[in-house]
Amino acid sequence: MNHENVQTYYGEVLQDSGDLQTNACCTPDDMPDHVKAVLSKIHDEVLTRYYGCGLIAPEALEGARILDLGCGAGRDVYALSALVGEHGKVVGVDMTPAQLEVARRHQDHHAEAFGHARSNVEFHHGYIETLDALDLEPGSFDIIVSNCVINLATDKGAVLRGAYHLLKEGGEMYFSDVYADRRVPQAMAEDEVLYGECLSGALYWNDFLTIAKEAGFKDPRMVTSRLLTIENPVLEKRVQPLKFLSATYRLFKLPALEPACEDYGQAVIYKGTIEHAPHRFMLDDHHVMEAGKVFPVCGNTWMMLQDTRLAPHFEFIGSFATHYGIFEGCGGNSPFNGLEQDGAAPGCC
Repeated sequence: MNHENVQTYYGEVLQDSGDLQTNACCTPDDMPDHVKAVLSKIHDEVLTRYYGCGLIAPEALEGARILDLGCGAGRDVYALSALVGEHGKVVGVDMTPAQLEVARRHQDHHAEAFGHARSNVEFHHGYIETLDALDLEPGSFDIIVSNCVINLATDKGAVLRGAYHLLKEGGEMYFSDVYADRRVPQAMAEDEVLYGECLSGALYWNDFLTIAKEAGFKDPRMVTSRLLTIENPVLEKRVQPLKFLSATYRLFKLPALEPACEDYGQAVIYKGTIEHAPHRFMLDDHHVMEAGKVFPVCGNTWMMLQDTRLAPHFEFIGSFATHYGIFEGCGGNSPFNGLEQDGAAPGCC
């Protein structure tokens, strides 16, 4: 599949979200109230041209500089522009001129709607596989987001490498996309409708993890996931026996991250100071931290909190002075598991 097919599908075939033939490019309804309040102020034309599959609004955004890959008509750009405030900046990149025309048309409307003296967004026409061709400064973004677009890219690895290059150290890529439970057969990958519906371009989830690590994101963390039900009998038959899910991942640009979760006896305490999250903070699907409670963490999780914009919201207990081996429960399987107390393996010769 090439760029022209995708541009045609999103610029001409789809005129609004009602033209979608599956539920893959649809965001679930369970979004935070403060995000709903922001979306209620976004122009109707922008909303009707939205084709995302998840939520891309991480925590602690005030003053952040954000890049949206595959921004389309700009719904997420404008939502994030409200959350970063007038001193933040949101930049959108998309390859479809028809979508960008809609986005640019409403810049003044959203600046006024969110009480900004000036627009804090800008849009670039370009390809997310070749971000280095755009006038964007390397290492200049706090956060890079993308909503159900990387599956449409012709070179997923190039997208992640470009994102890593543009992030500041300590920055993160926080994005939603569609993944398959196995590698998509070539014949299915060439189906233009299935590709445009965000299905047949999806990566096998394990291949995604490999590509992310090769790009420099050493410890990908899944935040949320949901099984896609397709809900189109004709297209459902064409994708069987594959299964698909929509998932949100966060990838941190932290070069010191280790391949596994290592135990240094560390812990953190969430202060409850992040706006809209006074009681708990969710780093990923297995790190949910209650405010005020000591929470043991591995070295990688420590760095994701200590060496990023999240640091002011935590107290940190411990250091990297002493290593205790694999972090029990999430660090992987140790070959020492199951050995006798004296160190001798049962039945050894």
